[in-house]
Amino acid sequence: MKIRYLVIAIIVLSLTSLFIGVTNISPFSLFDLTEAQKQVLFDSRFPRLLSILIAGMSMSICGLIMQQLSKNKFVSPTTAGTLDSARLGILVSLMVFTAASPLQKMIVSFAFALIGTFIFMKILEKIKFKDAIFIPLVGLMFGNIISSISTFFAYRNDLIQNMSSWMQGDFSMIMSGNYELMYVSIPILILAYFYANKFTIAGMGEDFSKNLGLNYRQVVNLGLIIVALVTASVVLTVGVIPFLGLIIPNIVTIYQGDHLKKNLLHTALLGAVFVLLCDIIGRVIIYPYEIPISLTVGVIGSAIFIYMLVRRRKYGL
Repeated sequence: MKIRYLVIAIIVLSLTSLFIGVTNISPFSLFDLTEAQKQVLFDSRFPRLLSILIAGMSMSICGLIMQQLSKNKFVSPTTAGTLDSARLGILVSLMVFTAASPLQKMIVSFAFALIGTFIFMKILEKIKFKDAIFIPLVGLMFGNIISSISTFFAYRNDLIQNMSSWMQGDFSMIMSGNYELMYVSIPILILAYFYANKFTIAGMGEDFSKNLGLNYRQVVNLGLIIVALVTASVVLTVGVIPFLGLIIPNIVTIYQGDHLKKNLLHTALLGAVFVLLCDIIGRVIIYPYEIPISLTVGVIGSAIFIYMLVRRRKYGL
């Protein structure tokens, strides 16, 4: 798939996204908008569009990095407990700080996401039976344990409704002033691009990396920090978006191969296109109401994931 086709798709879908909503805004009346229409466009729809693009790009790249470092195509923030750990961090920040600021929530969520991801990677090192399907199942079980702990403490502290708001990804509440933390992902993703070749080498194993003079542990730790920081910012702002970091890197790998640096731009653009498309479907299917992005991505993403499993068995991969 050519880069230009993905760019064209993003432009078309972005323009479509801007003009879908209860408040009627036509592209033909852009220079003759009322004050109410201007407020909707600049305070709601532009921030929503930016958050969709950033979330789609960043979570897809996180999945690509995790798959490279774990040497498993079915590992992602969803199947490694990273998302669940980030949610537990947000819950702890609400329990410790009575009126936690977004920055405090993000710092605590980042710390928990990083610890959770490190624990999963340590579990991965101890597992001898490294089947491609078995590893993500372990990650899902690990994530469910963390989720159960979160639910327990949420019930004990009467915070179950607060926690539920982060269980479902939803762009409908994105407004100017409450999504800017997602900008943290942009310099982090640029850093990932410069370290892409090192991530590729690290994915070939510790012994191979050391023979090439690479500080394996340092590179892996940096990759996990990038994943945890981006995941924390997305979960705090949007909520949980399932399957995104799992299916997008695999789709890109099918037509691009396994070179991480060559795949980064494709993965980012395809992730943005996928989330934009799912968001538009969720907004029009029961218009004027909308379906949360986690539901549309979950349904479409699970279907794609099942196809990948069937394809893997068909070709004996």
